Amino acid sequence: MSRFRVLVVDDEPLVRDFLAEALERIGHRPEAVANGEQAIERLAREPYDLIISDLKMPGVSGLEVLDEAVRRQPDVPFIMLTAHGSIENAVDAMQRGAFHYLTKPVDKELLRFTVQRALEKRVLLQENEELRLQVREEYGLRAIVGSSPRMRTILDTLERVSAQPVDVLVTGPSGTGKELVARALHWASPRAGKPFIKMNCAALPEGLVESELFGHEKGAFTGAIRTRKGKFEAAHGGTILLDEISEMPPGLQAKLLRVLQEREIERVGGNDTIRIDVRVIATTNRNLAERVQEGKFREDLYYRLNVVPIALPSLAERREDIPALVAHFLGKYGARYGREFEGVDEDALEYLKTQPWPGNVRELENRVERAVVLARDLWLHREDVCFDSVAMPAAGAAETYGPITVHELEKRHILSTLREMQFNRTRAAEVLGISIRTLRNKLNEYRSQGEEIPKGN
Repeated sequence: MSRFRVLVVDDEPLVRDFLAEALERIGHRPEAVANGEQAIERLAREPYDLIISDLKMPGVSGLEVLDEAVRRQPDVPFIMLTAHGSIENAVDAMQRGAFHYLTKPVDKELLRFTVQRALEKRVLLQENEELRLQVREEYGLRAIVGSSPRMRTILDTLERVSAQPVDVLVTGPSGTGKELVARALHWASPRAGKPFIKMNCAALPEGLVESELFGHEKGAFTGAIRTRKGKFEAAHGGTILLDEISEMPPGLQAKLLRVLQEREIERVGGNDTIRIDVRVIATTNRNLAERVQEGKFREDLYYRLNVVPIALPSLAERREDIPALVAHFLGKYGARYGREFEGVDEDALEYLKTQPWPGNVRELENRVERAVVLARDLWLHREDVCFDSVAMPAAGAAETYGPITVHELEKRHILSTLREMQFNRTRAAEVLGISIRTLRNKLNEYRSQGEEIPKGN
């Protein structure tokens, strides 16, 4: 264990000298002071790794030193020294934040053991803090790549609301990074390090969604053999992400509204009200205002969720961010696959900037990952990011058809990929970097426009 700075506080010179010598012998750097006033002065201007203080001293007591230490250096362990007749006060000290206490006369071996345990705790707290900062750096707002005007506005909004417990609604097409934004908001908030719980509202049958969200009591329904906490309880103190909120069953929307208003839940089959402290972030790729007009989503729930709306643009609406995104994914997957790339050539970047990207950032990420694996050298070239299996038109090919909209280019891209995958929708969706549901919706739209598309699988 490396040398640590230890503040020693005792009004008895013999005890001070004994403690200082014992600490030096085990490799630490003691700084001894004779009273509580001096200790408080040191705490105000010097950082320490451990504090050892006598309980009863003239003037400022050890308990007062402890209170000041907890206020100024809360992560630093504190060992209280006490006489045999003051055990009750020592217990009080531990309740006020002391790590442990030792009785006088202090046993040298017990001192060594207690100091070692206290400093191990100190190191663990420091490592946890470093890890928390590292995770916050990786998953916080800096994880969102983009400097286009739209993204700068979004990042500014996220920064301003991150410290507030307000609920947030994140909308945008599939693949634009809605979950990434939700996680970044969580890690940039005071709730970082507390639970982040995700719930996909479209992934479960209607009968199970309520139990999954709110939990259930034993015997609440067939198969409920034990009491189970729901997602909201699991997220207490942290954040819950309600993904695809537009697909929540109508009957459950009223119960969710009550949770958002009252911040309390009742388990299925239970009568007790359970208070919760949870930030709610909801995401959807649907237009919720239209769903309200269609009678498929409660208007009051929509307004309750839409306190802070974050509308993510499609990748086609922020093409200027493509070079930065490519560089980010190149670094990410280069590290994962052990390939240290030198960069991306201009021809490849220009090609990527002309594509329709129906799968948005997710599709671009998939494209770069495959390029990292398949590239022949440590530069990404146009042939590395243009795959025959995707049957993408070459840059400038749109002009051979005359004027063409991005929507039409996207349709040709999707249909070309679908044919290449022999109308296997699962494989086509993977290549495109979009969900099966998004692909199905696109195909239904094209059929309504007169396209003949086999059903496939």
